[in-house]
Amino acid sequence: MKAKEKGVKKSATQKNMSLIKRFFPYLKKHLGTELVVLLCAATSAACEIILPLIVRKITDQGVEEPSGLTVKLIVTICIAYIALRGVDSFASYCQSYWGHKMGTKIENSMREDMFDHLQKLSFTFFDNTKVGQLMSRMTSDLFDVAEWAHHFPEMVLMTVVKFIASFCIFATMDIRFALVIFVLMPFMIILTKKSRTRMRDTFKAGRHQVGEINARIEDSLLGVRVVRSFTNEKTEKEKFSKGNEAYVHIRNKSHKYMSQFHATVKLIDGITYIVVVGMGALLMKNGITSAGDFAASLLLISTLLGSIRTIVDFSEQFSRGITGVERFAEIMDEVPEITDSPDAVEIENVQGEIEFRNVSFSYVKGEKEILHHLNLKIQKGENVALVGPSGGGKTTLCNLIPRFYEPESGEILLDGKNIKDITLRSLRSNIGVVAQDVYLFSGTIRDNLIYGKADATEEEIVEAAKKAGAHEFISSLPNGYDTYVGERGVKLSGGQKQRISIARVFLKNPPVLLLDEATSALDNESEKLVQESLERLAQGRTTLTIAHRLTTIRNADEIVVLTEDGIAEHGSHSELMQKGGIYSNMYNMYAVM
Repeated sequence: MKAKEKGVKKSATQKNMSLIKRFFPYLKKHLGTELVVLLCAATSAACEIILPLIVRKITDQGVEEPSGLTVKLIVTICIAYIALRGVDSFASYCQSYWGHKMGTKIENSMREDMFDHLQKLSFTFFDNTKVGQLMSRMTSDLFDVAEWAHHFPEMVLMTVVKFIASFCIFATMDIRFALVIFVLMPFMIILTKKSRTRMRDTFKAGRHQVGEINARIEDSLLGVRVVRSFTNEKTEKEKFSKGNEAYVHIRNKSHKYMSQFHATVKLIDGITYIVVVGMGALLMKNGITSAGDFAASLLLISTLLGSIRTIVDFSEQFSRGITGVERFAEIMDEVPEITDSPDAVEIENVQGEIEFRNVSFSYVKGEKEILHHLNLKIQKGENVALVGPSGGGKTTLCNLIPRFYEPESGEILLDGKNIKDITLRSLRSNIGVVAQDVYLFSGTIRDNLIYGKADATEEEIVEAAKKAGAHEFISSLPNGYDTYVGERGVKLSGGQKQRISIARVFLKNPPVLLLDEATSALDNESEKLVQESLERLAQGRTTLTIAHRLTTIRNADEIVVLTEDGIAEHGSHSELMQKGGIYSNMYNMYAVM
């Protein structure tokens, strides 16, 4: 059992070293600043050691030869000490200011790298990860890492300087004082190690629970209208309270281990101090040590124990910091499932011919396939509608074209070229998406429109809005194109948001268009306006339209009926109606409704 525990401890140490190595490249960028901070820390530590020497000098002089303790000597020593404290204060200021500045830059670099990495991860990752958890990792976790990065090296250096300087001073007085410290220190390390391990575990659990609370808050506040419409405020409060209580439980455990940790340190601290006092008193009684050496040793011991307490206290911050690095590394170790192949190229002059060759796909490997050996060819400029029961794979099929997900087998071609051999940026810049669930960013209407083309001119913005049937309602708003739309466009109606999303695609001007039930959530008047906008948008483009309102796709060049068994029917509206199959039944059912 002991051997097993030893193995676990060794593994934890190796893990810490691995995480420190993982973090070091961020610190390496600021080594110049770090050296300045360390120099200031060493200067401050050295200044602190001088006081015991001053006390030793004055005490011995006062005991052995009181006449030599002149006012001039006392004043000189005091002035020198004040000057020394001035140096110490300046060094402490530089250490704190430049250290925190460096820590903030490291935090900023790590946050940018994490954000950049998140942009590369596939939809599968986000399907299984709570946004609140990611927010917690990018904010509070990295703040703790920054504090740890700043304080850890300087605390270690200051302790080393104080120990070496104190040992050397003790060696000139009575080495036995120093030996007391070095004998008792290992006991402190051994007795607190278990508490430190438990603290780290609870800090990690606490960080996870903070992420859960963030996710709960985000979910509840974004859905506040649904909550109130169902009068479920009490239910939401109970859910939040449950997560909050779990966090309190974890924090209580953390405080328990921290209290054990500090109590152990305080006990050994007191034992060390009284041993030195007792030993020094006996040595002085027997004439082995002088009063000055005894007084200086007490101050040195106080300085050393203060330094040890600082390191011990810092163990808590170390646990927080290393936990933050670990959670940062977990995200950075997520491998993007969809990336550019080594020989991927930019595609130009896209015509819009799309072909699915024997494509199979499932969201979870090993589970039932959503698409199974699907074959479909769409000619350039053709308007193809996808219809069928829910779960047939219509949205999935569209999501595969811009490589939001990757097929398990088969290939998808754009203008005869496998989309895997086209750079993601080039592929997606040639595809426009208008979905049922419109996402508008918090900002102005203009901000959301130029998302389709960052360098769009005012004329281009207005022209796109006119084509989308949005210019009239935008112009009627108090601030026109500079009107704030609110979180997720909450200040606009569904039809208004949809027309802005269409204008955004007009600005992008892609040759391939994917319309995923873009009118299904709108009222009749809004549907008519949006449908007209979509028809203008689809002109001259290869268009795939997913529709439940079958009257909106009667003029499609081809209608594909997609079921769980694959493509059941395809043809024009008139051909499928004459056939009297699935599409005909669906259309007649819709017409009756």
